[in-house]
Amino acid sequence: MDMIRNRAEAAELLAERLQKYKGEQGVVLAIPRGGVPVAAPIAKKLGMPLEVTVSKKIGHPLNPEFAIGAVSMDSVSYDKRADVPENYIEAEVQRIRQGMQQKYKRFMGNRQHIPFKDRVVIIVDDGIATGKTLEATVNLVKKEHPRKIVVAVPVAPPEAADRFSGMVDDFVCLLTPPFFQAVGQFYEEFTQTSDEEVIQLLQDQDKV
Repeated sequence: MDMIRNRAEAAELLAERLQKYKGEQGVVLAIPRGGVPVAAPIAKKLGMPLEVTVSKKIGHPLNPEFAIGAVSMDSVSYDKRADVPENYIEAEVQRIRQGMQQKYKRFMGNRQHIPFKDRVVIIVDDGIATGKTLEATVNLVKKEHPRKIVVAVPVAPPEAADRFSGMVDDFVCLLTPPFFQAVGQFYEEFTQTSDEEVIQLLQDQDKV
């Protein structure tokens, strides 16, 4: 297999590989927005609650698309670089966090955060590019002392797969193509996921 049809197929294939966690005290943690349509069916199949995490990359001052770090609600990870002043990082972290709090409220509504302590936490995204956002999420989850951290993604570059395999208890990935440019190149359909879709998927999950 060298292509994934869409996020729904990715969810189905990952859910099969994650069956061993069915029945465990766990939570499926999606990285919005693209990770939510992959995570929602997995949560359903494993009988686990679904939650979202909000983390965002810190872009380089000269090239915002180039990730030099990532911020979550209460953790920051970044590469110290000679060409990036510390005060730029501090200002960015503050700016990003303000937007995050609004987004988290929008996604989660009145839902309470499920404590991760002693649970199996399965972090799901629709693919790994630089891995900065995922790394911030893993660090955030670690702070809550879960029993196990699992990362499940449809596609990742080989070096990211190696790195995360060493960082978490279980790393589940469908494709690790050697010539990797962007996550979208390994999907036949890779549409943008909207905020509305994320909110809908979370609400549907609540009815289960």
